[in-house]
Amino acid sequence: MSISHYIKEIGRGKDGARPLTRAQSADLLGQVLDGVVTDLEIGGFCLAMRIKGETPEEMAGFLDAVHQRLNLLPASDGPTVVLPSYNGARKLPVLTPLLALLLAREGLSVLVHGTPTESSRVFSSEVLSALGTQALTAIKPIAPGEVVFAPTELLSPALKRLLDVRRAVGLRNPAHSLVKLMNPVAGKALVVSSYTHPEYALSMAATFELVQADALLLRGTEGEGVADPRRSPQMQGFVKGQRVLTHEGVKGTLPSVPDLPKAIDASSTAAYIQSVLAGDSPLPSSIAQQVEHILQLVRQLSTTPP
Repeated sequence: MSISHYIKEIGRGKDGARPLTRAQSADLLGQVLDGVVTDLEIGGFCLAMRIKGETPEEMAGFLDAVHQRLNLLPASDGPTVVLPSYNGARKLPVLTPLLALLLAREGLSVLVHGTPTESSRVFSSEVLSALGTQALTAIKPIAPGEVVFAPTELLSPALKRLLDVRRAVGLRNPAHSLVKLMNPVAGKALVVSSYTHPEYALSMAATFELVQADALLLRGTEGEGVADPRRSPQMQGFVKGQRVLTHEGVKGTLPSVPDLPKAIDASSTAAYIQSVLAGDSPLPSSIAQQVEHILQLVRQLSTTPP
């Protein structure tokens, strides 16, 4: 079915728009990713979804389309931990690389994927590069205890192009949520996903349930999937879409807040991460807690039948 028919359904404004089914959503985004629609139609789709908002059924359909077209990384010996990293650092240092290295130290295979979505932020790829981990240029297996960074364009050039629409229109589109929900690994994987606004906690959790995902969901640091060092955020864990872990968290700022680097550039952040890993600086308690929750979920996932 032509994408124009779908745009008519979703483009009737916030109150008049009609939700698409999962199958319709998969067909719509499949056409967008396959490049068989015009730039004008892509713009119409992005703006209509921005005004209407995505339902869990629509997000599940969009994920179906993405997963059918991803360049998947091979399965590892055990579950891979997937850390989407797309928001970067605005006011606080981006500590997604610290979380990745802590998990690798526990013997896990860790995939960080992302792409710069704004020109004024510091991204995980820059920090990882400063720590000696360069971006992949080809799909490869991830060894236990290894961290790799995969640029979005390596996983899906079409998805990268859809993310870049934001630079033209100034607004997010469904791709910015999809990259935080998708699993780019052929085998078992735990996706660590984050949200920035409370309403997304409900819709993202419902999407994980619909697609029977293995995931940890939390309100991260400035949109990154790492716990805020200043807080103890709520976390929800899913195995095959079933909620198996709920950490209620603590509202407000913690009584004791670790000293973070004032500068958020890649080299300063990398130096702080090295200091924490060496034991010279304390590991923020919220990140330590997140590591334990991830390890718990990975253990459950390891014993779950395929």
